[in-house]
Amino acid sequence: MNKGVLSVAIAALGFVLGLWFLGSAIKNRNKAENTISVTGLGTKKFTSDLITWSGNFSRNSFELKAAYDELANDKRVIENYLVSKGIRKEEMVFSAVDIQKQYSYGTDANGRSTQTFGGYQLSQRISIDSKNVAQIENLSRNITEIINLGIEFTSSPPNYFYTKLADVKQQMIADATKDAKARAEKIAENAGSSLGNLKKATMGVTQITEPNSTEEYSYGGTFNTTSREKEASITIKLEYEVD
Repeated sequence: MNKGVLSVAIAALGFVLGLWFLGSAIKNRNKAENTISVTGLGTKKFTSDLITWSGNFSRNSFELKAAYDELANDKRVIENYLVSKGIRKEEMVFSAVDIQKQYSYGTDANGRSTQTFGGYQLSQRISIDSKNVAQIENLSRNITEIINLGIEFTSSPPNYFYTKLADVKQQMIADATKDAKARAEKIAENAGSSLGNLKKATMGVTQITEPNSTEEYSYGGTFNTTSREKEASITIKLEYEVD
């Protein structure tokens, strides 16, 4: 075989292979385009089964020991009060005592800055975690009873949580997946096609808000802790081939 014929044969083979690869690419491209992407939603309402609540109390005195003794007495009074309300001592957590020096600032007759010692302020924090949500919720609303005992007490709003959130998430994922598949089947049916293999599944973040509220979803997920009643939602995005 001379060189001219060999060159023509090689060129022809290259042309045929090129057509094959081009056809394969077009086929794969069309196959990739014949897909359906749908998003399903799973939601669940539930009631919190864990509550956390905290409060601060403090004393002021020019004598450190006097302030500490008064604060220690306040702690005993608070502890006894909570026990009388049915709170167990093991549920109460008292923080370490925080000590701050107080100063007042001003200027003297010559316009120079002055600093006057105003005594010590000692404060302590009590926090409670409990599954008796109603009991602690009622306690937080009637905190004036502690103030009426002569204690300078500041209460924080309670926070609400749910200890079985993992179970809720699993059910929502199942519901969202079922919802997405039903949507995809309906779209394919209306288009005169049928669903093929599942190509991809993407799960969104969990959003937990107060039911019927105006809380906004966030990119990283919302987790409401201020409401006893909650509503969780999650999305699942599915991508199917279409036959």
